[in-house]
Amino acid sequence: MKTLLAATAAMALPAAANAAIILGSVTPGTVPYSGPTPTYDFRSPTPNVTGGLITNTSESGVGAQPYGSTGSFWTVGPDDGSPGNMDLSSFGNISNISFIWGSVDGYNLLEFLDAGGNVLASFTGADVFNPANGNQTDPNTNPVVRFNLTDGDQTAFTTLRLSSTSNAFETDNFAINAVPEPATWALMMIGFAAVGFGMRRRRPQVSVRYA
Repeated sequence: MKTLLAATAAMALPAAANAAIILGSVTPGTVPYSGPTPTYDFRSPTPNVTGGLITNTSESGVGAQPYGSTGSFWTVGPDDGSPGNMDLSSFGNISNISFIWGSVDGYNLLEFLDAGGNVLASFTGADVFNPANGNQTDPNTNPVVRFNLTDGDQTAFTTLRLSSTSNAFETDNFAINAVPEPATWALMMIGFAAVGFGMRRRRPQVSVRYA
């Protein structure tokens, strides 16, 4: 049991490895939306964003509601304001982020920033889907994208910056998943260990009779 608790404590400590932010998955959009439960859908609660425009209106040639989105959405571009910033520093360490990337265009740019404004990672629309032609009705160009953060970047990351050199970069249904605190991990692992230990003690004994 002491060995198990020591292993549990070790697992609760932050790992020292190379940090990375990677595009984890690109899932074609659906109507109705079937992705992760949003933390922010631009209705309530409202995220801490500056720049861009939160709207529920599609404008021809400017911005269109993302496929599968309902209600308001966030759009960034020359006519609506670019860049746009979403401050996520209140979440602490973040393990992954997903959202609808509407009508993906090659000139859309997503950047992950640290507290000093330094770019930790960047992705264009062409990194998400090719051809990134801005099709507003194709599920493939309106995907739910997921970005995974590891190690030091989970701690360093504070802000998403969206920019677009042409209209538009439309997004909705941001799902933000924070990393559990080390104490929470430790309690979870101790709980699992206790359940396993209890099951082991209750294992039925098999008696063998010899003739």
